[in-house]
Amino acid sequence: MARRTTLDLSGSWRAAATGDDDRHGRYADDALDDSGWECVPVPGHWSSTAAFADHDGPLAYRTRFDASGCRPDDGDRSFLVLEGVMAAADVWLDGTYLGDTSGYAVPHWFEVTGLVRERDEHLLALEVARDPVGTGRTRDLTGALGRSALLGRGPNAGGIWRPVLLHTTGPVRVRHCRLRCPQADASKATLAVRVVLDSDEPRTITLRTWAARAVDTVAASASPLGGADISAPSALDRAVAVVEREHSLATGENRIEFTVPVPDPELWWPRALGGQPLYDVGVDVLVDDEVSDGHRWRTGLRQVAMSDFVATVNGERLFLKGVSVGPTRELLADATADEVAADIALAADAGLDLVRVHGHIARPELYDEADRRGVLLWQDLPIQWALQRQAKPAARDLARHAVDELAHHPSLLVWCGHHEPWGGDPRTWRGGGTAELRRSRLHWLTAQVLPSWNRTMLDRSVAETLASSDGSRPVIPHTGVWPHLPQLSGTSTHLWAGWRWGRTRDLGRLLRLWPRLGRFVAEFGAQAPAGAGELLDVDGDAAERWPDLDWGELADRFALEAVPVWRRVPPDLHVSLDGWAAEAQAHQAEVVARNVETLRRLKYRPTGGFAAFALADAAPGVTAALLDHERRPKPAWDAFVAACAPVIAVLDELPDPLRPGTRTTLDLHVVNDRRTPLEGLRAVVSVAWEGREDEPFRKVGWAGEVGADEVARVGKVDLTVPAPPPDVVHRGPVVVATVELFEGDELLARRVARRPLAG
Repeated sequence: MARRTTLDLSGSWRAAATGDDDRHGRYADDALDDSGWECVPVPGHWSSTAAFADHDGPLAYRTRFDASGCRPDDGDRSFLVLEGVMAAADVWLDGTYLGDTSGYAVPHWFEVTGLVRERDEHLLALEVARDPVGTGRTRDLTGALGRSALLGRGPNAGGIWRPVLLHTTGPVRVRHCRLRCPQADASKATLAVRVVLDSDEPRTITLRTWAARAVDTVAASASPLGGADISAPSALDRAVAVVEREHSLATGENRIEFTVPVPDPELWWPRALGGQPLYDVGVDVLVDDEVSDGHRWRTGLRQVAMSDFVATVNGERLFLKGVSVGPTRELLADATADEVAADIALAADAGLDLVRVHGHIARPELYDEADRRGVLLWQDLPIQWALQRQAKPAARDLARHAVDELAHHPSLLVWCGHHEPWGGDPRTWRGGGTAELRRSRLHWLTAQVLPSWNRTMLDRSVAETLASSDGSRPVIPHTGVWPHLPQLSGTSTHLWAGWRWGRTRDLGRLLRLWPRLGRFVAEFGAQAPAGAGELLDVDGDAAERWPDLDWGELADRFALEAVPVWRRVPPDLHVSLDGWAAEAQAHQAEVVARNVETLRRLKYRPTGGFAAFALADAAPGVTAALLDHERRPKPAWDAFVAACAPVIAVLDELPDPLRPGTRTTLDLHVVNDRRTPLEGLRAVVSVAWEGREDEPFRKVGWAGEVGADEVARVGKVDLTVPAPPPDVVHRGPVVVATVELFEGDELLARRVARRPLAG
């Protein structure tokens, strides 16, 4: 047997648009002259090339390559590996049809041993289709990469977006493999390994599995094929566990499952609870004492669980403060590795515990960075809104693949099968009018209450597939679902109080009436533009036309939800675009901060955590993201980070409307996420007119302590709002409530809230 090799076929390929009248497969003809075709990057998306910027597919791809350096010897086998195609393709090598692909995140392997042995020069051709995903479209499940509340009208994301490889193995190759850590404590951890081997004939092999402490910072999964460069030096010389077993294989597929005990493990922890030691794990398939194929993972040893949405890691309870992340870029392949990892770094530096990978399977760099940084992940499958029954087999296959690809990551806390299965297309919140909004709400309410095939059958099947394939972490069948028939438990909820419905204070009222809705809130927030709103000045004449803009076009182009915009921050009440943008930003900041404070005040009673929507835009837009597409913060980002600080003081919201003579009682809570008690605490609450904060008309104080990982109601403020002084009335009366929390002389938290006086 020869050495194992992997030839990367990435680079500049040739491409041309295809039509319905084209003969299927003619693009695989070696005699076809493609010299006039456009050059396109692989990996990449075809819309990144000017000639195909507005093309919706299909597109024919061709490349020629020399495989003389990796021609398989006798006993060796060659495989063409497509790491990711958006979203379906037919594949030919040297004019021979190999098969098709489906699923943008699913890699596909085709054996090409005979073709590669025949000659050195080869022609690889693909016809790639990228149909827009939507209700009833089942060929590809692209989730948030198809349509999303974070994306407006953008370019087609079709293309060969991940590497294409020619991989040579010995007579037995690793067809599928999976690594999990179902059990871990201070004395022993258990690794569960599943490998599916493909043998060219009946034979006996030795399967060698080992685990060793990682000594570098480069994760195995950052390289193609899970780091299966088995010619590189292994970690056997520093292994803490080695298991070797002989196995008899039949021709074709053979499934083998076993466990590897790791004694005295160094446990992996989320960043709030401890360190993140990592282990390298390898599987080698030995045929006649030579390595035929293998796989490498980088993992961590920990045990996770969730009870009624309260998570534990290694037995330690943790309240999950999180944020959703969509695709790094609208065209995911165009993002650099550093950009993908940077979103996790932003979450970690903000003190967050959780990132919800919203509606897509991300690139490997995101998961590797989460492992290194100790940020837990809520992983959505790219399944969203209502699908027809034909989607079920593809959805189950996608679930199994996701476990194969991602289950080894210690940061992955929970699987979620289906995003908003009741059919919540965000376009219904965008350019439509009030009547359309009412119809949408009626549809939403009906879909929540009544049983449905998506929620009851499809999601149960996908959840069962995830649970049986993994078993080492919790599975949530769907998100955005309220308690409903026939079972009344519900799952995580999406509560857009202060934006799509109600006011910010209505979130607390709702959760007092129906506490189960607050067990885990996976979406909340409000939309706002970045900067001064210049993005909306499409034609450069917004100043003259304001507010008479084409709001329907802006909604479609930038994902703006026009109906909530006109209800929450009416443009016609502002004299300029800049003034409206500033008000929208202030509203977003207040909504996000208030929702976080409400949910943290309900910590463990019953809330287990939250994920704000969302971290950043993937493209220019006016969305609920806290950062724009260049990762420049909106004012809401600082408000969100402050509300997620380890220790905060929460004062009830001032009444709305607020009038002179208003009498109210405001409770004051202190939330402590630290693992140690807070002693010597002092809180000061002052209520004053804006501009006269040094002359409060109400000021109270409190001193005491709050236990570790606890919430305490520490006092109350009895308040009657007086009439404002004449000079304040002249400026427009605004009441300012300021809360300051000290530990000794150290200022731990400061929160300022404003409420205008009603006329």
